[in-house]
Amino acid sequence: MDLAVLRRRLRAAAAVGFCPPGAVDDDTDRLLLTFEELSSNALRHGRLPARVAVTLTATGWLIEVSDAEPDRLPTPAVGRDAALGGLGLHLVARLSDGHGWVVSDGRKCVWAHVVCAPPLLTGRPV
Repeated sequence: MDLAVLRRRLRAAAAVGFCPPGAVDDDTDRLLLTFEELSSNALRHGRLPARVAVTLTATGWLIEVSDAEPDRLPTPAVGRDAALGGLGLHLVARLSDGHGWVVSDGRKCVWAHVVCAPPLLTGRPV
């Protein structure tokens, strides 16, 4: 999985309409950052093959990333120096409306649902 290429493709797709109605640049930025955090975690901490899917929902995007390392579960960093990394899951929690993980068929799947901010919360016109 070439993460940089996939990120560019996702950005290009969002630019030509792969987004829910009313999505703005900030929403797309949250999508891309969440995608990159989950995907890079699979490459860094999982086992190949890693797979990623981004599905358009009525309110945002569902990002699902799986790898072949079902025994190494996602663990948010707690009490660790930020310079040592491990804060990606905390970031995903802040950027998404929901997130989690499941082990099935010998694969670990980590997911996040990035929901576009409602117009009233962003100051956008209704």
